[in-house]
Amino acid sequence: MHFGFSWFRSGMLIVLLTTGLLSFSSCGPNYIFNTEKEIPETGWAYDEPVSFSFKVEDTTKIYNLWLEVGHTSSYSNQNLYTRIQTIFPDGNELSEVVSLELADKGGQWLGACSGQECALKVPLQTGTYFNQIGEYTLEMEQYTRRDSLKEVRNLRFMVEDTGIRR
Repeated sequence: MHFGFSWFRSGMLIVLLTTGLLSFSSCGPNYIFNTEKEIPETGWAYDEPVSFSFKVEDTTKIYNLWLEVGHTSSYSNQNLYTRIQTIFPDGNELSEVVSLELADKGGQWLGACSGQECALKVPLQTGTYFNQIGEYTLEMEQYTRRDSLKEVRNLRFMVEDTGIRR
């Protein structure tokens, strides 16, 4: 009897661990696009846009668009001005200047910092949808008054499928 109970207990432990691992792995965001671009050591020059191209196959889905900015703690500004240009599958373009707030008014970084490196995930758009099937391109230009930003290390753009339809 003791052997049977021990087997049952260890069998249940395996089932619980497996179920737990599967549930943890399925709880994260569902990104249809998730790509990071490194900025050269010479810095992010204003005339060198960073581009991300991704495909949309379903115009009924609702998406969240995220940008993660990696920078050093020696970045001297509270925000990062960018010009974001969206190029649609039909060739139309939309351009907008966006201020990304990296620090609060007291100078504390809003993202997670480890040593000199910081990262902040910023929602660019939430609850949005795409009207066209096809390839979209997002081009980001640094839009500050400085020629080159050496403190910006990388940019990660993510398109999250929310699981909701319109």
